Formats: sequence, C-alpha cells, structure tokens
Amino acid sequence: MMSPSLTFIRQLVLASIFVATGLFPASAQQSLGEKFDPRKALIYRIATNDRIRVGVFLESDLDMIARVDIKGTVNLPLLGTINVNHLTIPEAEEIIESAYRDRRFLRNPQVTISVEEYTPREVSIQGQVNKPARYSLPIEQTMTVLELVTKAGGFTDTAKGKAVTVTRINPDGTKQVFSEDVESLIKGKNSDKTGDNSLILLPGDIVYVPERFI
Repeated sequence: MMSPSLTFIRQLVLASIFVATGLFPASAQQSLGEKFDPRKALIYRIATNDRIRVGVFLESDLDMIARVDIKGTVNLPLLGTINVNHLTIPEAEEIIESAYRDRRFLRNPQVTISVEEYTPREVSIQGQVNKPARYSLPIEQTMTVLELVTKAGGFTDTAKGKAVTVTRINPDGTKQVFSEDVESLIKGKNSDKTGDNSLILLPGDIVYVPERFI
C-alpha cells in the first residue's frame, strides 16, 4: 500500500487528468459538489462478466484471475466475495486494499487490477432509422447518439430527429430519459455550443427515434 503522501499524489494526478480531459466519474463529480453531466465521457467501469486480473504486490499467492459474476462480485483469496460492479479500476483497487487491511490479513496491501476480457456491451436503437438493431459499443471508447444514428443508416424520411430519446437504467435501478435534437447536430447548428454535444451512450441504453406526423 502506498504511503499517505504517495496516495495523495496519485489522487492529485488522477484528478488533474480527469479535469483536463473531462473524464470525471460521477462519484468524483459529486464529491466536488458538481452536477453530473451525462453528456461527458466516462472512464471505464467494471461490468458483470468482465474477466479481471487481481494482483497483490509481494503476495503472489493472492494473485488470481476472476470473472465478475451476475451479482457484480468476485471471489478473492482470504476475502471471499467483493462487489466491484460499476467501479472504476482505481476504486476497485482501493476497496480490495481496504478489505485486506481492515480484516488484518495484510498490513500494507498494494492491489493492481487489469481487465483480461471485456463483456460485450450493447445499445439498441429503435423507431425511424434505416437499420434498427442492437449495436456493440467500442471497448474503452465512446459512442454518441449521433454516431449511433449514423451507424444505423441515418433517419428515415418520416423521422422526428429533433426528439430522439435515450432511456437509461442506472446501477441503482432508477430510470432516466434524455432527449436529443440529433437533427440539429447533423446540420451543425449546435456545433458551437458545448452543452449541446451529443449524449455519450452507456451499455444498455435504448435509443428511440419517433415518427414525424405531417
């Protein structure tokens, strides 16, 4: 485990990177008293069925590869089940370090996690597009609503592109519905407004393009 000063430095460096790139996780934004902006890209979060490698510095007998089960947990030596679902890599490392330390198995654990195999991540688009279907999200990259509409062959002639909706189920089970004026984005009307950038999609999002009635 890093000393308090080194831990602080690591957190400061990570915070600087997140601020510079706009990749703040929701938990970090809330700690700073900022409103979470769903239009910003998120850093990678561990998901069910991911296969992860967990290593403990100078404790090779505790190193292992585990798959995140349907409950979002992994079974680790000495600790048993630990929930890592929807955590960033640094967050999961910190939780496992704390568990080894708090249960007095290790005095100064230093845990590293890497993703060996990513579970497929999909979004779906329905309604007035030329190729409605489920589409895979790129690994550790982002896809916007505008990019998904393009991938789905664009709008049909009767699409109401100013009222595209995105339905999202949050990790706590709550539902959010966002509205997107994709038509204006395609025409470049909102390109000069940061707040109007196309929404970044998350796994499981459902995009719906309604019909325009003449």
